[in-house]
Amino acid sequence: MKVMIAGAGSVGSSIARELLNNGHQVLIIDRDPDPSEQQELPEARWLRGDACELVVLQRAGLDDFDVVVSATGDDKANLVISLLAKSEFGVRRTVGRVNNPKNEWMFDDAWGVDVAVSTPRLMTALVEEAVEVGDLVELLSLKSGAVHLVEFTVPHDSALIGRTMGRVPWPEDTTMVSVVRDKSPFPPTRDDVIEGGDALFFLTTEEAREQLRKVLRETRR
Repeated sequence: MKVMIAGAGSVGSSIARELLNNGHQVLIIDRDPDPSEQQELPEARWLRGDACELVVLQRAGLDDFDVVVSATGDDKANLVISLLAKSEFGVRRTVGRVNNPKNEWMFDDAWGVDVAVSTPRLMTALVEEAVEVGDLVELLSLKSGAVHLVEFTVPHDSALIGRTMGRVPWPEDTTMVSVVRDKSPFPPTRDDVIEGGDALFFLTTEEAREQLRKVLRETRR
């Protein structure tokens, strides 16, 4: 997979490092790249320039890339980069970094953003996931906020315990995608029996999420 990353700060460099370790091709565009970062990521291609400028993206050959990651510290720049990548070069997948949670509402398909990643929201989700038992925790928004990945840890006093997955009236537009039990993930089936402490992961819509929360709460003993 060919990935372009705009912004060679700590976030962009970390993403690039992980992608390179996973065998992907990476191009990093930055107005003033740090020489030390370039030395630490010699496998990456580097291009000095402003990724908000069309001529720079043309020079990068962006129409040949699979994914564009806008990882700068400027939300306006990340929106512009995503829009140009999608509208001018037809990049299949764009990921935009949200620095200020107040701007999150703009990171949607109108600006060419397929996936918005908010560091504050993600950190909040991780904190909640670590301490919240018995309530839904949002981990990630997909499809411009239309679909959510949420997690529910089954309390040990839940009426869900002992029931099979297929006997719970999950709402429409909600799909359980994984269960983590004793630190091991597995794909759920209708016949799997729910146990206390299970972490249930769902993909759900905005409307169905509240229905899902209601179902889970009503199954408390």
